[in-house]
Formats: sequence, C-alpha cells, structure tokens
Amino acid sequence: MKGFRRWMLLAMSLTLGVVLAAGCGKKPQVVTETPPPQTEVQPEPSAPVEPTPAPAPTIDYADLAPGEYGIEDVFFAYDVSTLTEAAMAVLDKNARIMNEHPQVNYLVEGHCDERGTIEYNLALGEKRAKSVVNYLVSLGVAPARLRVVSYGEEHPFTQGHDESAWAANRRAHFAKP
Repeated sequence: MKGFRRWMLLAMSLTLGVVLAAGCGKKPQVVTETPPPQTEVQPEPSAPVEPTPAPAPTIDYADLAPGEYGIEDVFFAYDVSTLTEAAMAVLDKNARIMNEHPQVNYLVEGHCDERGTIEYNLALGEKRAKSVVNYLVSLGVAPARLRVVSYGEEHPFTQGHDESAWAANRRAHFAKP
C-alpha cells in the first residue's frame, strides 16, 4: 500500500502541475489601436448660392386668341373659295403652329364682303372656311380640332364700300371655339 500511495501522490502531483501550468499560461496580450488623430475638416468655401429662378409660366394657348401666337387670317378673291398661293403659304405656317399645340381647337370663320345676298354670302363663307379646313387637314392638323362657321357679310373686318374694304372682309378668320 505504500507503493500505491506513492503512486497516487505522484499522479496527483503531476495532475496538479499540469492544471497549474495550464491555468498560469500567458494571457494573450490585447492590442488596442489608437485611432489616428482627428483633424477638423474645414468646409470648402463655396460660391454664394443664388436663388433658383422661378420657372417661366407655361402659356395655355387655348386661352389666347389665335392671332396672339401667330395664327393669321387668309384672304380670298371676289366670289371664290379657292386658296391662292399666298393663302396656302399662310396656312402652311398656321399648320406648323397648330401642330406644335395639339391641345388647342380652332373655329374657322368664313367671311364675305357686302355684295351678294345674305344666303349667297353665308354659303360662300362656309365654302371658304371649309377649303381652309381641308387644306389644314392635308397638312396634318386633326379635323376634330377645327370647327367651321360662316358669318357671310355679318361681321366685317373693315367698314367701307370700296374695293380695299371688300378685300379685307373676304377672309377666313381663326378664333377660339
């Protein structure tokens, strides 16, 4: 039994030594990095902030008379409803403007001078307005945007009883419907 004790004492000593050696091992060293020194960030001088200009007001062409944005009347010779070269040139320009503003509708008014009967002038004024509408439609203006009315001799542009007054009154005029 003496040998057994010795053996036990030795085993215990070794175990104790191993436990103590493991427990007393070096602790890992904790390395803490020091942050780089903080430098104050100076804002860059900037140009003075100018106020943003207000957007230009949008123009509602439907509220304007067509003549206010470049739509022109066309004129006719005595007792005819066919378009002259000059009238077609004006209508070419009118069609470009009309196609730039597809939301706008137009009333095409046919007018005559004071010569002829009321019935005849109403019919001639309607033919003039329709010839204008047909030409504009051929240039791409939607027919639903164009309405025709004839005033015959009832709404003269110029008062008078001579050729210059009559020539000014033989026209197709563009108005808001």
